[in-house]
Amino acid sequence: MNQLVSVIIPMFNAERWIVETLASVEAQTYPRELVEVIVIDDGSADASAKIVAREFPRVSLLRTANGGASRARNAGTAVARGVFLQYLDADDLLVRDKLVRQVQALENTGAEVAYGDWQGLVLQGDGTFKHGDVMQRKMEEEPEIALLVDFWCPPAAYLFHRELVKRVGGWNVNLPVIQDARFALDCALHGATFTYCRGTMAYYRIHSHDSLSRRDPAAFITDCFRSACEVEEWFQEHGGITAKRRAALIKVFEQVARATFDNDPDTFEAAFGALERLSPGGYVPSHPKHLALAAKLVGYRRAEALAVTYRKSKAMLKASTSGQRPH
Repeated sequence: MNQLVSVIIPMFNAERWIVETLASVEAQTYPRELVEVIVIDDGSADASAKIVAREFPRVSLLRTANGGASRARNAGTAVARGVFLQYLDADDLLVRDKLVRQVQALENTGAEVAYGDWQGLVLQGDGTFKHGDVMQRKMEEEPEIALLVDFWCPPAAYLFHRELVKRVGGWNVNLPVIQDARFALDCALHGATFTYCRGTMAYYRIHSHDSLSRRDPAAFITDCFRSACEVEEWFQEHGGITAKRRAALIKVFEQVARATFDNDPDTFEAAFGALERLSPGGYVPSHPKHLALAAKLVGYRRAEALAVTYRKSKAMLKASTSGQRPH
């Protein structure tokens, strides 16, 4: 265990968090001389960069115009010298023995990605953060299937081999909302081997409704749709659409179709077209059961229209009985 690890931290207006985040890196039990820390100030307007320069002089501080977290991570990767790369958001924390355990896991198994459990830090009403649930989950499906459908870890819970990141070509800058999920998926699509490290590896700060996916659910769905289209094309060019790949893509396009039926007809039609394309015998939703039954009787579009009408009527009834206006 004598390989250099590069910790790459994209930072934007993180003056409230960055000291604690960097302290969690400095506290690592991995040999300090084998850890290089690169902070990319992504055009912050606060005192983040000044704090890093003053409090952590050994940290390499890069300054760039604001271009988003993925672009900043790519900039950090370009100058990183480590054999292993640790991506860490500026408000998250590493557990003290995280690097030791995951470097050992990669060296012992020959895998290219290590991942482990993580614990949420949940925002409270008074502005403080409280330890939440520990998320313990191991991939049960092939990584390309699990990561496409529903498996997710924050970047802090992963450790990547540098050669894999070079093979992938970096972070996708065109998917600002689901960028971290897509990077892990891209690793799987490029044939990465994953190894699971049991135990909490990192703390992930949950800012209530301030996450990108919650702040702009429409942008989240758009990213999911765009990503699924790209992945379908990748599948076609790399081994074809197998039964498992088909089922995974259908799950994603189903999510998009249901989320856009009532408010984004263009995206709905594109997602529905994908579902029809992937279901040669005619698309019927897999769930919920009442929607599947209605689709068999009147077709999917009409079934969704009925479902929307039902949900709105239910909301109006609930609002009228509680004396509130429906949203």
